[in-house]
Amino acid sequence: MSQDRQVSRFSMGRWNRIFVIALGILLISCAGPAASAFWGSVSSGSGAAKADSVAQGAKPATSVSGATVTVSWTASTTAAGRSVTGYSIARYGSAVGGTRVAATGSCQGTIAALSCAEANVPAGTWYYTVTPLLSLWQGIESTRSTGTTPITDTTPPNAPVVNALAQINAAIADKVPVSGTAEANSSLTLTVSGTGAQPISQTIAVDSSGNWTALPVDVRNFADATITYSAKATDAAGNTSVAGTATSSKDTTAPTVTNVQLGNGGVANKLDKGDTVTLTFSEALKASTICSTWTNNSTTQTINGNGQVTVSVTAQDTLTVTSSVCAINLGSVALGADYTSTALTLNGNGNGNVSSLAWNPTAKTLTITLGTGGTGDKTVPTDPAVFPTYNPAAGLTDIAGNKLDTAPVSGGAARF
Repeated sequence: MSQDRQVSRFSMGRWNRIFVIALGILLISCAGPAASAFWGSVSSGSGAAKADSVAQGAKPATSVSGATVTVSWTASTTAAGRSVTGYSIARYGSAVGGTRVAATGSCQGTIAALSCAEANVPAGTWYYTVTPLLSLWQGIESTRSTGTTPITDTTPPNAPVVNALAQINAAIADKVPVSGTAEANSSLTLTVSGTGAQPISQTIAVDSSGNWTALPVDVRNFADATITYSAKATDAAGNTSVAGTATSSKDTTAPTVTNVQLGNGGVANKLDKGDTVTLTFSEALKASTICSTWTNNSTTQTINGNGQVTVSVTAQDTLTVTSSVCAINLGSVALGADYTSTALTLNGNGNGNVSSLAWNPTAKTLTITLGTGGTGDKTVPTDPAVFPTYNPAAGLTDIAGNKLDTAPVSGGAARF
């Protein structure tokens, strides 16, 4: 009899366990994938089955870059501490209610990571949610994020305007100013390139009026040649403009005097009308530093009107030039021989008799031609050789602004 009771208890316990398992399967089947509870292993006890549940998803945080929204959240676990296997991301068009829209991009489907990004999000304000998943089971959808508004502006800014120096000389090469205009409140990237070194760049904030100023640019590592500036503006939506450009001509080499030549135009070995003094330079000078009214640096400049140029020669045979039409900045020429014992003034009057001054930027020569007004009272012997010396005035520069050295320069053997 006792044995029958034991068999009966054993049978009932086994059927209880089977019943509980079957009931659990039925419940899970009815609930489907949305059920937040799942069954653990069957206990070896009296037939009780352990259930676990997936916790609610954590409220996500969002950030916006243009029309791309990045969603991030903290990890979810089950009530028993098990890690979930993934997450489902969605968004709504309102803080409550509304239609659930499955996220796209790297937020599409089941996400194993704790962040993702959805690109090309439509215009509007969106509220994101995170739902934790564990195999076929899912937890409760999280509370919605704060409202997130993508920037859907797809129009790039206009090309920035770049203002740069036309010429860069040695004095400014380490601190070249560059500025300009661009779309207000945009971010501007300036790239400076040239020969002999890698390009350099800097990022500049454009102010609310559309103005920008770069930090002074050091171009000393680039060779003397063309320096190119390229600027692109990026607006708040992430749209980037085409480049605005400008160029500078870099010249950091100071000009030099390469020759001082006397030429005879009258009586040989005497100082008289038609004689010339020609100064030759290593590169073209800035014309206005010779004569204040000469503004063209690419064509020949000449002063040859009646009485407009006066050539003076001292009793010590030092020649200087003045003009009635501009301030002449030339210096003096020591003729190297004794042509006169008295001071002479030669300016001339009438065709063929005037003194003149001519600058040729192509040949890089400055020629002084003597007019009438006096003749040297001495004849210079043909031997020994005569070597004139030029003493440059301060302030003469090349076109880039590099200064000519004021040290005296002797020419080759030459005489009037």
